[in-house]
Amino acid sequence: MKIHKLLVMLLIGLPALLPEKAEAQTVNNDKQLSNATLQEVIDYALNNRPGVKQSQIDEEIGERDIKSALSGWFPQINGTANYNNNLKQQVNALTTNGETNYITFGTKHTSALTLQADQQFLNAGLIQASKASKYYRQQYKQSTENTKINTIVDVSKAYFDILTSGEQLNIINENIARLEKQLKDASAQYEQGLVDKTDFQRAQISLSNSKADKKRTEELLKYKYAYLKEIIGYSTEKEFSLNLKSDSMEQGILLDTNAQQAYQNRVEYRLLQTQKQLQHLNTSYNKWSYLPSISGFVNYSYNYLNNNFGNLYDKTFPSSVFGLKLSVPIFQGTKRIQEIRKSELQEKRIDLDLLNTKNRINTQYEQAMATYKANLNDWKTARSNVDISRQVYNTIKLQYDEGIKTYLDLMTSETDLRTAQLNYLNSLYSLLSSKLDVQQALGTITVN
Repeated sequence: MKIHKLLVMLLIGLPALLPEKAEAQTVNNDKQLSNATLQEVIDYALNNRPGVKQSQIDEEIGERDIKSALSGWFPQINGTANYNNNLKQQVNALTTNGETNYITFGTKHTSALTLQADQQFLNAGLIQASKASKYYRQQYKQSTENTKINTIVDVSKAYFDILTSGEQLNIINENIARLEKQLKDASAQYEQGLVDKTDFQRAQISLSNSKADKKRTEELLKYKYAYLKEIIGYSTEKEFSLNLKSDSMEQGILLDTNAQQAYQNRVEYRLLQTQKQLQHLNTSYNKWSYLPSISGFVNYSYNYLNNNFGNLYDKTFPSSVFGLKLSVPIFQGTKRIQEIRKSELQEKRIDLDLLNTKNRINTQYEQAMATYKANLNDWKTARSNVDISRQVYNTIKLQYDEGIKTYLDLMTSETDLRTAQLNYLNSLYSLLSSKLDVQQALGTITVN
Protein backbone atom coordinates (compact mmCIF):
# COMPACT_ATOMS: atom_id res chain seq x y z
CA MET A 1 0.00 0.00 0.00
CA LYS A 2 1.41 3.38 -1.02
CA ILE A 3 0.90 6.70 0.68
CA HIS A 4 0.56 9.41 -1.87
CA LYS A 5 3.20 12.09 -2.12
CA LEU A 6 0.63 14.81 -1.36
CA LEU A 7 -0.06 13.37 2.09
CA VAL A 8 3.65 13.32 2.84
CA MET A 9 4.08 16.90 1.63
CA LEU A 10 1.08 18.01 3.70
CA LEU A 11 2.42 16.44 6.87
CA ILE A 12 5.89 17.90 6.29
CA GLY A 13 4.62 21.37 5.43
CA LEU A 14 2.01 21.57 8.21
CA PRO A 15 4.43 22.84 10.90
CA ALA A 16 5.43 25.68 8.57
CA LEU A 17 1.81 26.81 8.42
CA LEU A 18 1.48 26.97 12.18
CA PRO A 19 2.28 30.23 13.99
CA GLU A 20 5.71 30.40 15.49
CA LYS A 21 5.82 29.89 19.21
CA ALA A 22 5.98 33.25 20.88
CA GLU A 23 8.95 33.59 23.13
CA ALA A 24 8.12 34.89 26.56
CA GLN A 25 9.19 38.45 26.94
CA THR A 26 11.12 38.67 30.14
CA VAL A 27 12.31 41.94 31.44
CA ASN A 28 15.49 41.55 33.37
CA ASN A 29 16.05 44.93 34.90
CA ASP A 30 18.77 44.78 37.54
CA LYS A 31 19.21 48.53 37.66
CA GLN A 32 19.73 49.75 41.19
CA LEU A 33 18.54 53.19 42.22
CA SER A 34 21.22 54.80 44.34
CA ASN A 35 21.06 58.49 45.21
CA ALA A 36 18.33 58.74 42.56
CA THR A 37 16.77 62.00 41.45
CA LEU A 38 13.04 62.43 40.86
CA GLN A 39 13.45 62.08 37.09
CA GLU A 40 15.42 58.85 37.50
CA VAL A 41 12.72 57.42 39.75
CA ILE A 42 10.02 58.42 37.23
CA ASP A 43 11.96 56.85 34.35
CA TYR A 44 12.34 53.64 36.34
CA ALA A 45 8.61 53.58 37.14
CA LEU A 46 7.64 54.09 33.48
CA ASN A 47 9.68 51.01 32.57
CA ASN A 48 8.95 48.77 35.55
CA ARG A 49 5.66 49.64 37.24
CA PRO A 50 3.36 46.60 36.89
CA GLY A 51 0.41 48.77 35.84
CA VAL A 52 2.43 50.35 33.01
CA LYS A 53 3.74 46.97 31.85
CA GLN A 54 0.23 45.53 31.91
CA SER A 55 -1.00 48.42 29.78
CA GLN A 56 1.83 47.81 27.31
CA ILE A 57 0.95 44.11 27.19
CA ASP A 58 -2.69 45.07 26.54
CA GLU A 59 -1.40 47.17 23.65
CA GLU A 60 0.42 44.15 22.21
CA ILE A 61 -2.64 41.96 22.72
CA GLY A 62 -4.70 44.57 20.87
CA GLU A 63 -2.24 44.50 17.99
CA ARG A 64 -2.62 40.72 17.78
CA ASP A 65 -6.41 41.09 17.79
CA ILE A 66 -6.19 43.55 14.90
CA LYS A 67 -3.94 41.27 12.86
CA SER A 68 -6.19 38.33 13.62
CA ALA A 69 -9.24 40.24 12.37
CA LEU A 70 -7.46 41.40 9.20
CA SER A 71 -6.14 37.93 8.43
CA GLY A 72 -9.51 37.17 6.86
CA TRP A 73 -8.38 39.06 3.73
CA PHE A 74 -5.66 36.45 3.12
CA PRO A 75 -6.41 33.16 1.38
CA GLN A 76 -7.71 30.57 3.83
CA ILE A 77 -6.07 27.27 2.93
CA ASN A 78 -7.28 24.03 4.45
CA GLY A 79 -6.32 20.42 3.92
CA THR A 80 -8.71 17.55 4.66
CA ALA A 81 -8.42 13.79 4.49
CA ASN A 82 -11.15 11.22 4.89
CA TYR A 83 -11.75 7.51 4.61
CA ASN A 84 -15.15 5.77 4.22
CA ASN A 85 -16.04 2.09 4.55
CA ASN A 86 -19.34 1.60 2.76
CA LEU A 87 -20.82 -1.25 4.81
CA LYS A 88 -23.99 -1.23 2.68
CA GLN A 89 -23.42 0.10 -0.81
CA GLN A 90 -26.16 1.89 -2.70
CA VAL A 91 -28.14 -0.21 -5.17
CA ASN A 92 -30.26 1.21 -8.00
CA ALA A 93 -32.51 -0.35 -10.61
CA LEU A 94 -31.83 0.04 -14.34
CA THR A 95 -34.67 -1.03 -16.72
CA THR A 96 -33.83 -1.79 -20.37
CA ASN A 97 -36.38 -3.21 -22.87
CA GLY A 98 -38.67 -4.19 -20.04
CA GLU A 99 -35.91 -6.02 -18.22
CA THR A 100 -34.78 -4.70 -14.82
CA ASN A 101 -31.19 -5.02 -13.67
CA TYR A 102 -29.86 -4.01 -10.27
CA ILE A 103 -26.58 -2.13 -10.18
CA THR A 104 -24.39 -1.52 -7.14
CA PHE A 105 -22.87 1.99 -7.12
CA GLY A 106 -19.43 2.86 -5.81
CA THR A 107 -16.82 0.73 -4.13
CA LYS A 108 -16.57 -0.68 -0.65
CA HIS A 109 -13.62 1.53 0.34
CA THR A 110 -13.21 5.21 -0.56
CA SER A 111 -10.75 7.84 0.55
CA ALA A 112 -9.86 11.42 -0.43
CA LEU A 113 -7.18 14.03 0.18
CA THR A 114 -8.35 17.58 -0.53
CA LEU A 115 -6.54 20.91 -0.49
CA GLN A 116 -8.83 23.96 -0.74
CA ALA A 117 -8.17 27.71 -0.79
CA ASP A 118 -10.90 30.27 -0.07
CA GLN A 119 -10.56 33.99 -0.80
CA GLN A 120 -12.84 36.81 0.33
CA PHE A 121 -13.35 39.62 -2.18
CA LEU A 122 -16.17 41.58 -0.58
CA ASN A 123 -17.09 41.17 3.07
CA ALA A 124 -18.68 43.79 5.34
CA GLY A 125 -17.04 42.45 8.49
CA LEU A 126 -13.56 42.59 6.99
CA ILE A 127 -14.15 46.08 5.64
CA GLN A 128 -15.17 47.23 9.10
CA ALA A 129 -12.09 45.57 10.66
CA SER A 130 -9.81 47.32 8.15
CA LYS A 131 -11.26 50.75 8.85
CA ALA A 132 -11.37 50.26 12.65
CA SER A 133 -7.79 48.98 13.04
CA LYS A 134 -6.39 52.53 13.10
CA TYR A 135 -8.69 53.61 15.92
CA TYR A 136 -8.13 50.47 17.98
CA ARG A 137 -4.38 51.07 17.88
CA GLN A 138 -4.99 54.67 18.87
CA GLN A 139 -7.21 53.59 21.76
CA TYR A 140 -4.62 51.17 23.16
CA LYS A 141 -1.87 53.80 22.95
CA GLN A 142 -4.05 56.40 24.67
CA SER A 143 -4.82 53.95 27.46
CA THR A 144 -1.09 53.38 27.99
CA GLU A 145 -0.50 57.13 27.95
CA ASN A 146 -3.15 57.62 30.62
CA THR A 147 -1.51 54.99 32.83
CA LYS A 148 1.89 56.65 32.43
CA ILE A 149 0.53 60.10 33.29
CA ASN A 150 -1.03 58.75 36.49
CA THR A 151 2.27 57.06 37.28
CA ILE A 152 4.21 60.33 36.93
CA VAL A 153 1.79 62.07 39.30
CA ASP A 154 1.79 59.26 41.87
CA VAL A 155 5.58 58.89 41.86
CA SER A 156 6.18 62.65 42.09
CA LYS A 157 3.85 63.01 45.07
CA ALA A 158 5.42 60.03 46.85
CA TYR A 159 8.91 61.42 46.21
CA PHE A 160 7.99 64.86 47.58
CA ASP A 161 6.36 63.22 50.58
CA ILE A 162 9.62 61.45 51.42
CA LEU A 163 11.56 64.65 50.86
CA THR A 164 9.20 66.51 53.21
CA SER A 165 9.58 63.86 55.91
CA GLY A 166 13.36 64.03 55.54
CA GLU A 167 13.30 67.77 56.09
CA GLN A 168 10.98 67.30 59.06
CA LEU A 169 13.57 64.99 60.59
CA ASN A 170 16.25 67.66 60.13
CA ILE A 171 14.05 70.21 61.91
CA ILE A 172 13.31 67.78 64.74
CA ASN A 173 17.02 66.98 65.11
CA GLU A 174 17.83 70.69 65.31
CA ASN A 175 15.09 71.08 67.91
CA ILE A 176 16.46 68.15 69.93
CA ALA A 177 19.93 69.67 69.87
CA ARG A 178 18.55 72.96 71.18
CA LEU A 179 16.51 71.24 73.87
CA GLU A 180 19.45 69.13 75.02
CA LYS A 181 21.48 72.30 75.49
CA GLN A 182 18.60 73.97 77.28
CA LEU A 183 18.21 70.92 79.50
CA LYS A 184 21.89 71.01 80.31
CA ASP A 185 21.73 74.74 81.11
CA ALA A 186 18.58 74.36 83.20
CA SER A 187 20.11 71.47 85.09
CA ALA A 188 23.25 73.49 85.85
CA GLN A 189 21.22 76.49 87.02
CA TYR A 190 19.06 74.24 89.22
CA GLU A 191 22.10 72.66 90.83
CA GLN A 192 23.48 76.14 91.55
CA GLY A 193 20.14 77.16 93.08
CA LEU A 194 19.50 79.92 90.57
CA VAL A 195 16.15 78.49 89.41
CA ASP A 196 13.65 75.98 90.72
CA LYS A 197 13.26 72.54 89.24
CA THR A 198 10.29 73.44 87.01
CA ASP A 199 12.58 74.77 84.26
CA PHE A 200 14.55 71.54 84.36
CA GLN A 201 11.36 69.44 84.27
CA ARG A 202 9.88 71.44 81.40
CA ALA A 203 13.04 70.93 79.41
CA GLN A 204 12.83 67.18 80.05
CA ILE A 205 9.21 67.04 78.88
CA SER A 206 9.94 69.01 75.71
CA LEU A 207 12.97 66.86 74.92
CA SER A 208 11.00 63.64 75.41
CA ASN A 209 8.20 64.89 73.14
CA SER A 210 10.68 65.85 70.42
CA LYS A 211 12.34 62.42 70.58
CA ALA A 212 8.92 60.79 70.30
CA ASP A 213 8.19 62.96 67.22
CA LYS A 214 11.50 61.85 65.73
CA LYS A 215 10.70 58.18 66.29
CA ARG A 216 7.25 58.57 64.74
CA THR A 217 8.63 60.41 61.70
CA GLU A 218 11.36 57.79 61.18
CA GLU A 219 8.88 54.92 61.28
CA LEU A 220 6.52 56.66 58.85
CA LEU A 221 9.46 57.36 56.56
CA LYS A 222 10.13 53.61 56.30
CA TYR A 223 6.57 53.10 55.11
CA LYS A 224 6.85 55.96 52.61
CA TYR A 225 9.98 54.41 51.12
CA ALA A 226 8.19 51.06 50.88
CA TYR A 227 5.21 52.70 49.17
CA LEU A 228 7.42 54.45 46.63
CA LYS A 229 9.21 51.19 45.84
CA GLU A 230 5.85 49.50 45.38
CA ILE A 231 4.45 52.00 42.89
CA ILE A 232 7.62 52.05 40.76
CA GLY A 233 7.95 48.25 40.71
CA TYR A 234 11.25 48.18 42.61
CA SER A 235 12.42 44.97 44.28
CA THR A 236 12.37 45.03 48.06
CA GLU A 237 15.68 43.16 48.18
CA LYS A 238 17.70 45.78 46.29
CA GLU A 239 19.30 48.81 47.87
CA PHE A 240 17.35 52.01 47.38
CA SER A 241 18.29 55.61 48.14
CA LEU A 242 17.16 59.03 46.93
CA ASN A 243 18.91 62.27 46.20
CA LEU A 244 16.96 64.39 48.67
CA LYS A 245 17.74 68.06 48.20
CA SER A 246 15.37 70.45 49.87
CA ASP A 247 16.05 73.18 47.33
CA SER A 248 14.61 70.93 44.61
CA MET A 249 11.21 71.28 46.24
CA GLU A 250 11.16 75.04 45.80
CA GLN A 251 12.32 74.94 42.19
CA GLY A 252 9.51 75.30 39.70
CA ILE A 253 6.68 75.64 42.20
CA LEU A 254 5.13 78.47 40.19
CA LEU A 255 2.88 78.03 37.18
CA ASP A 256 0.71 80.19 34.94
CA THR A 257 -2.58 80.60 36.76
CA ASN A 258 -4.12 82.15 33.62
CA ALA A 259 -3.63 79.02 31.51
CA GLN A 260 -6.75 78.12 29.53
CA GLN A 261 -8.37 74.73 29.70
CA ALA A 262 -8.04 72.68 26.49
CA TYR A 263 -10.10 69.51 26.52
CA GLN A 264 -8.08 67.99 23.69
CA ASN A 265 -5.04 67.93 25.95
CA ARG A 266 -6.73 65.47 28.28
CA VAL A 267 -6.13 61.87 27.29
CA GLU A 268 -9.43 60.82 28.90
CA TYR A 269 -11.32 63.12 26.51
CA ARG A 270 -9.36 61.85 23.52
CA LEU A 271 -10.12 58.27 24.55
CA LEU A 272 -13.83 59.03 24.43
CA GLN A 273 -13.43 60.63 21.00
CA THR A 274 -11.72 57.47 19.78
CA GLN A 275 -14.55 55.38 21.19
CA LYS A 276 -17.03 57.57 19.34
CA GLN A 277 -15.18 57.02 16.06
CA LEU A 278 -15.21 53.27 16.66
CA GLN A 279 -18.91 53.34 17.44
CA HIS A 280 -19.56 55.33 14.26
CA LEU A 281 -17.73 52.64 12.31
CA ASN A 282 -19.87 50.04 14.00
CA THR A 283 -22.96 51.90 12.81
CA SER A 284 -21.54 51.95 9.29
CA TYR A 285 -20.83 48.23 9.50
CA ASN A 286 -24.45 47.50 10.35
CA LYS A 287 -25.41 49.47 7.24
CA TRP A 288 -22.82 47.63 5.15
CA SER A 289 -24.45 44.36 6.18
CA TYR A 290 -26.96 45.01 3.36
CA LEU A 291 -24.12 44.54 0.88
CA PRO A 292 -23.59 41.13 -0.69
CA SER A 293 -20.49 39.11 0.10
CA ILE A 294 -18.36 37.68 -2.68
CA SER A 295 -15.80 34.93 -2.24
CA GLY A 296 -13.97 32.46 -4.41
CA PHE A 297 -12.57 29.01 -3.87
CA VAL A 298 -10.40 26.46 -5.61
CA ASN A 299 -9.62 22.92 -4.53
CA TYR A 300 -7.76 19.89 -5.71
CA SER A 301 -8.62 16.40 -4.52
CA TYR A 302 -7.03 12.99 -4.76
CA ASN A 303 -9.75 10.35 -4.67
CA TYR A 304 -9.16 6.67 -4.00
CA LEU A 305 -11.67 3.91 -4.81
CA ASN A 306 -11.27 0.15 -4.36
CA ASN A 307 -13.21 -2.81 -3.07
CA ASN A 308 -10.02 -4.16 -1.47
CA PHE A 309 -8.66 -2.05 1.38
CA GLY A 310 -5.10 -3.28 0.76
CA ASN A 311 -5.19 -1.88 -2.78
CA LEU A 312 -7.10 1.33 -1.91
CA TYR A 313 -4.17 3.71 -2.47
CA ASP A 314 -2.75 1.96 -5.54
CA LYS A 315 -4.52 4.28 -7.95
CA THR A 316 -5.76 7.84 -7.64
CA PHE A 317 -8.56 9.68 -9.39
CA PRO A 318 -7.83 13.42 -9.08
CA SER A 319 -10.47 16.15 -9.34
CA SER A 320 -10.43 19.92 -9.07
CA VAL A 321 -13.07 22.62 -8.71
CA PHE A 322 -12.96 26.40 -9.00
CA GLY A 323 -15.91 28.57 -8.15
CA LEU A 324 -17.29 31.92 -7.00
CA LYS A 325 -19.90 32.47 -4.33
CA LEU A 326 -22.27 35.42 -4.10
CA SER A 327 -24.34 35.75 -0.96
CA VAL A 328 -27.07 38.42 -0.88
CA PRO A 329 -28.80 39.08 2.48
CA ILE A 330 -32.43 39.63 1.55
CA PHE A 331 -34.45 39.43 4.72
CA GLN A 332 -33.37 38.75 8.31
CA GLY A 333 -36.43 39.86 10.14
CA THR A 334 -35.69 43.32 11.54
CA LYS A 335 -32.33 42.41 13.03
CA ARG A 336 -30.22 44.73 10.86
CA ILE A 337 -32.55 47.69 11.42
CA GLN A 338 -32.52 47.13 15.17
CA GLU A 339 -28.71 46.87 15.21
CA ILE A 340 -28.38 50.14 13.28
CA ARG A 341 -30.76 51.94 15.64
CA LYS A 342 -28.98 50.54 18.69
CA SER A 343 -25.59 51.64 17.38
CA GLU A 344 -26.91 55.14 16.65
CA LEU A 345 -28.23 55.37 20.22
CA GLN A 346 -24.83 54.27 21.53
CA GLU A 347 -23.26 57.10 19.53
CA LYS A 348 -25.61 59.56 21.20
CA ARG A 349 -24.71 58.12 24.56
CA ILE A 350 -21.01 58.68 23.89
CA ASP A 351 -21.84 62.28 22.93
CA LEU A 352 -23.34 62.70 26.38
CA ASP A 353 -20.25 61.08 27.91
CA LEU A 354 -18.12 63.66 26.10
CA LEU A 355 -20.29 66.48 27.43
CA ASN A 356 -20.15 65.07 30.96
CA THR A 357 -16.38 64.63 30.69
CA LYS A 358 -16.01 68.26 29.61
CA ASN A 359 -17.92 69.39 32.67
CA ARG A 360 -15.95 67.06 34.94
CA ILE A 361 -12.62 68.25 33.50
CA ASN A 362 -13.65 71.87 33.98
CA THR A 363 -14.66 71.20 37.60
CA GLN A 364 -11.44 69.32 38.23
CA TYR A 365 -9.43 72.20 36.78
CA GLU A 366 -11.27 74.82 38.84
CA GLN A 367 -10.79 72.78 42.00
CA ALA A 368 -7.11 72.14 41.31
CA MET A 369 -6.43 75.78 40.46
CA ALA A 370 -8.31 77.05 43.53
CA THR A 371 -6.40 74.63 45.76
CA TYR A 372 -3.11 75.65 44.18
CA LYS A 373 -3.76 79.36 44.71
CA ALA A 374 -4.76 78.76 48.33
CA ASN A 375 -1.70 76.59 48.95
CA LEU A 376 0.52 79.20 47.29
CA ASN A 377 -0.77 81.82 49.70
CA ASP A 378 -0.31 79.43 52.64
CA TRP A 379 3.25 78.72 51.53
CA LYS A 380 4.12 82.41 51.32
CA THR A 381 2.59 83.02 54.75
CA ALA A 382 4.39 80.03 56.27
CA ARG A 383 7.72 81.14 54.80
CA SER A 384 7.28 84.58 56.33
CA ASN A 385 6.27 83.06 59.67
CA VAL A 386 9.47 80.98 59.77
CA ASP A 387 11.62 84.10 59.45
CA ILE A 388 9.62 85.96 62.10
CA SER A 389 9.60 82.98 64.49
CA ARG A 390 13.36 82.55 64.16
CA GLN A 391 13.93 86.24 64.93
CA VAL A 392 11.61 86.04 67.96
CA TYR A 393 13.34 82.91 69.24
CA ASN A 394 16.82 84.42 68.88
CA THR A 395 15.72 87.60 70.71
CA ILE A 396 14.05 85.74 73.58
CA LYS A 397 17.02 83.36 73.85
CA LEU A 398 19.35 86.34 74.40
CA GLN A 399 16.91 87.86 76.89
CA TYR A 400 16.61 84.53 78.72
CA ASP A 401 20.39 84.20 78.96
CA GLU A 402 20.48 87.69 80.47
CA GLY A 403 17.70 86.81 82.93
CA ILE A 404 15.12 89.13 81.40
CA LYS A 405 12.73 86.46 80.06
CA THR A 406 11.50 83.33 81.82
CA TYR A 407 12.15 79.79 80.67
CA LEU A 408 8.47 79.48 79.78
CA ASP A 409 8.85 82.35 77.32
CA LEU A 410 11.85 80.61 75.79
CA MET A 411 9.98 77.31 75.43
CA THR A 412 6.99 79.05 73.88
CA SER A 413 9.16 80.79 71.27
CA GLU A 414 11.00 77.55 70.54
CA THR A 415 7.69 75.72 70.05
CA ASP A 416 6.46 78.52 67.76
CA LEU A 417 9.63 78.23 65.67
CA ARG A 418 9.33 74.46 65.28
CA THR A 419 5.63 74.73 64.45
CA ALA A 420 6.33 77.43 61.84
CA GLN A 421 9.06 75.30 60.23
CA LEU A 422 6.85 72.21 60.07
CA ASN A 423 3.93 74.24 58.72
CA TYR A 424 6.21 75.60 56.04
CA LEU A 425 7.22 72.11 54.95
CA ASN A 426 3.62 70.88 54.95
CA SER A 427 2.47 73.90 52.93
CA LEU A 428 5.33 73.35 50.47
CA TYR A 429 4.36 69.72 49.96
CA SER A 430 0.68 70.69 49.54
CA LEU A 431 1.71 73.33 47.00
CA LEU A 432 3.75 70.86 44.97
CA SER A 433 0.95 68.29 45.05
CA SER A 434 -1.65 70.84 43.96
CA LYS A 435 0.64 72.00 41.15
CA LEU A 436 0.75 68.42 39.85
CA ASP A 437 -3.04 68.29 40.05
CA VAL A 438 -3.31 71.50 38.01
CA GLN A 439 -0.89 70.17 35.39
CA GLN A 440 -2.83 66.93 35.18
CA ALA A 441 -6.11 68.87 34.88
CA LEU A 442 -4.63 71.00 32.09
CA GLY A 443 -3.24 67.92 30.35
CA THR A 444 0.29 69.37 30.25
CA ILE A 445 1.94 66.27 31.77
CA THR A 446 3.36 64.41 28.81
CA VAL A 447 5.17 61.11 28.36
CA ASN A 448 7.69 60.08 25.72
